[in-house]
Amino acid sequence: MLPEDGASGGTRSADDARTGGPTTGPETNGATADDGASRRSSDHRWWIYRGTGQPLYDTSLAELLPPPPPWRRFTGGPVVAPPPTDDEEIERRLGRVTALSADSDQLRREADMVNAALLLRRPLLVTGRPGTGKSSLAYRISRELKLGRVLRWHITSRTTLRSGLYEYDAIGRVQDSAALRTLHRTGDTPGDSKAGAEELPGIGDYLQLGPLGTALLPYKLPRVLLVDELDKSDQDLANDLLSVFEEGQFPIAELVRARRLHPRVTVMTDDRGHTAEIVDGIVKCRAFPIVVITSNGEREFPPAFLRRCLRLRMPDPDRPQLVDMVMAHLRETAGGVESAVSTRAAGLIDRFLHNSRDRGGLAVDQLLNAVFLATSGRFPGDDEEALEDLVDALWHRLDGAGAESRTG
Repeated sequence: MLPEDGASGGTRSADDARTGGPTTGPETNGATADDGASRRSSDHRWWIYRGTGQPLYDTSLAELLPPPPPWRRFTGGPVVAPPPTDDEEIERRLGRVTALSADSDQLRREADMVNAALLLRRPLLVTGRPGTGKSSLAYRISRELKLGRVLRWHITSRTTLRSGLYEYDAIGRVQDSAALRTLHRTGDTPGDSKAGAEELPGIGDYLQLGPLGTALLPYKLPRVLLVDELDKSDQDLANDLLSVFEEGQFPIAELVRARRLHPRVTVMTDDRGHTAEIVDGIVKCRAFPIVVITSNGEREFPPAFLRRCLRLRMPDPDRPQLVDMVMAHLRETAGGVESAVSTRAAGLIDRFLHNSRDRGGLAVDQLLNAVFLATSGRFPGDDEEALEDLVDALWHRLDGAGAESRTG
């Protein structure tokens, strides 16, 4: 989440094309602040994702994204329609669009790894404590690169690879077929038996792609797929994902068996109301998705899986990041102006940082809850003690030890 640097050459850079910034003059050799900014711009000129919190301006990912490495090139087709947008969900996750002010080594590291994953077409494994913003990264990428709705695959101990790829309602199809045949035999519907057979539901009506399966459809631009809390899965799931991530495709067994009679079948996708055509029973991507895999670090993954992923450790957010988050979600109640938060909200941010260090790490959600209550008007200045008691209850430890008692 970095502010965009200015271009340093005599030609208009990709940064200027996206932000509408002016063309700058040639670089100088003087040891000035401008020279330092030019060096930073030069260092990060390869970035596509900037982490600024602002969507691409006056350009698109299709214009900025170079071809993939030869070993990560996929040729699936036919190309499907662009995905739907879900601005409401992204705003719920990230707050309103706002220019982020934080600038630090850890945030540059984040942008480095996101761009490496984007250029290399490799999954990004994001680890860190609960509540540090691992899942939010997928939504920031989608908002900035304008890639539409984020496909979210929430992992539990019962999750299987098949559930992420597709679901087939075989029982529902058999029941509907039997019901239609009964209606035709009893004469309750018009038409002869041959016409009745033609009216039996097609297999595509009972197939729905899951989040992973939808992400691997042949889109022109990559979809953003969030594989949330992979460390909660069965031990075998990480190994099962290897082939799919490596090949960029998977078969739908029910369609493969029927491909001679039905070489093209339309199925439902994970996007509500959207469908896609599957050819010869194989789903094969064209643009490998941007896969963000989150893990709370509860267990290690197999070396073969780690070898195919890029890794990013998400540290605890610092004060500028917390201010940005509070302003994005609670701009009206937290101060009313973008340049500053209210005194009460600022005090809560400082207390949150102190308590987070003392209590082994708190989640950003806990801070947002406290700021919302503190700035809601329900706690006037003479009721500060009640607010402090409530905040201490909200800021309970995340290791199951429960809420800490307020002292002093």
